[in-house]
Amino acid sequence: MVTDVGRTPRAEQVGATRRQILDTAERLFAEHGLHAVSNRQISAAAGQGNNTAVGYHFGTKADLVRAIVRRHVEPMEALRLEMVAAAEGADDVREWISCLVRPVTAHLAGLGERTWFARFAAQVTTDPASRAIIVEEALATPSLREVVAGLARCLPDLPADVRTERADMVRTLMVHVCAERERAVADGTAIPGAGWDETATGLVDAITGLWLAPVSRR
Repeated sequence: MVTDVGRTPRAEQVGATRRQILDTAERLFAEHGLHAVSNRQISAAAGQGNNTAVGYHFGTKADLVRAIVRRHVEPMEALRLEMVAAAEGADDVREWISCLVRPVTAHLAGLGERTWFARFAAQVTTDPASRAIIVEEALATPSLREVVAGLARCLPDLPADVRTERADMVRTLMVHVCAERERAVADGTAIPGAGWDETATGLVDAITGLWLAPVSRR
């Protein structure tokens, strides 16, 4: 819609500016890390004449990181809810792990050839000040609670410390395998024919083996 003076409505302008800032911040954070990029740099790279544009539209850097996480979590949550509904009552570990992994890789595949979110997520999860944002926004969704409950019904009886340790391993594996796949695509070093679906299959295989591995005497 265009007004009679040839300008888009104010709401559309604000929405477009916010999207441009989010896109730019996600890319810069993914490529350089959270601490190496300032709000001023993001504003300039996003083509904003006002160096305080990030603060005006989002607030603090933590608020900006949360907004980036949230805009990806929402579509992944929709995908996972569908898979969880289809898996209801299943007693197969692999099926619940697919519910964990495939919504992430399917979302990344749907973003197009050039993506930055997987590398952004890796930066956030390794940053002590920002890790809580991922935990709050991405790891506490209703669908993930269902996946955890489904897995708990299927997994062998593991000591509590082993279960906690392996859950941490799973999160690390998912985040960094996806980040490495995304980096390889960006660098042009990705294995030909190995797309996000193949990445998902490899992750499901590895995570299934991790959860079902025997526990050594400690």
